[in-house]
Amino acid sequence: MLKFDDDPNLSDLLSKEQLDRLEKTLGALCGHPFKILDHPRPHTSPIEFNLEAIAWLSGGDSQDIRTHAAELVSFFLFFVAKYRLAANMHHDVTHASYAELQRQNEALTASEAKYRQLSDQLQEQVEQQVAIIDKTRQKLYETARSRSVGHLAAGIAHEINNPIGFISSNLRAAGEYVSELEGALPETRHNSELLRDFKDLIAESLNGTSRIASIVSDLKTFSNIDQDNHSRCNINALLRSAIHMAQTAHGSELNIQAQLDDVQDIPGYPAKLSQAFFNLLDNAAHAIKTTESGLREGQILVKTKEDSLGIHVIVQDNGCGIPDANLDQIFDAFFTTRPVGSGTGLGLTVARDAAQAHGGEIIVESKEHIGSRFTMTVSGATGS
Repeated sequence: MLKFDDDPNLSDLLSKEQLDRLEKTLGALCGHPFKILDHPRPHTSPIEFNLEAIAWLSGGDSQDIRTHAAELVSFFLFFVAKYRLAANMHHDVTHASYAELQRQNEALTASEAKYRQLSDQLQEQVEQQVAIIDKTRQKLYETARSRSVGHLAAGIAHEINNPIGFISSNLRAAGEYVSELEGALPETRHNSELLRDFKDLIAESLNGTSRIASIVSDLKTFSNIDQDNHSRCNINALLRSAIHMAQTAHGSELNIQAQLDDVQDIPGYPAKLSQAFFNLLDNAAHAIKTTESGLREGQILVKTKEDSLGIHVIVQDNGCGIPDANLDQIFDAFFTTRPVGSGTGLGLTVARDAAQAHGGEIIVESKEHIGSRFTMTVSGATGS
């Protein structure tokens, strides 16, 4: 690559082929052969470039002709060098421009990658914020719904509790009056049958009022769903209440077997735990109803046990089971396989959130057409 301050030799300016053509051309012009040499010899003339001899010319029929021919070659080499220098400068400028374009292209590529990464991070943050907003909205919706249910249940419980109280008291008084009449009336077959039937009716009515009082008590528990009162929770008592509510909701024929071990009370939120237990039982009841009738009797088994990890509440059914494809989605909010309008898809979500709020979790094991088992583990929640 020839530069302006270089001192080139003959091979830098002309190739071997070009030297051969130049020698033939000089010989044709002068009528005698010429030879361009690298070193000076007798009867040669110097070929100069930039005032220095870079080759020597031999041949020709006189010194004068060799001298003029050498000057002609020097003149030719000057323009060859000038052309080479201009070509090299053009090459250098083009190469520098190309390198600058490459550098700018790499900078733009790096900048584009950086902004794409920032865009992806921003998109991810937006999606996270949207998810948080959706979750908060769902919680607000569920809280408002639970509050309405709680207010309604509290109102119904209050209105029922008083009349049930005096109905029960009156029935007991009526029983005492019947006992008094039993001694005062003549002993006839007809009177004996009337008094026996009367006692049976009173006893049956008292049993009914007792059942209504139990339901009212359960309603009072659920009427506090919207309240976050932190207190000691008796897991077995809350489970019994949830079982009564489930049987009230799905019919007293709902077969629920309870095997409750003695477990210690834990700190937490009774209303949240009651709602979680009811949701697990409600889910099991629907699973049983989905099973084809006549194949087997639907059963729900509720168990509690305690170990070093906490208290385990197990709700097991022999219902329709959960397909493997749905197992990863059953705790997602609003996910449901029930017909439109028959379920909100929030029951298991609320149960999972309640378990997590009490330092625990819910594990599900299920086989389609065999049944499901939900194990809810809780250890207690810190009041806030």
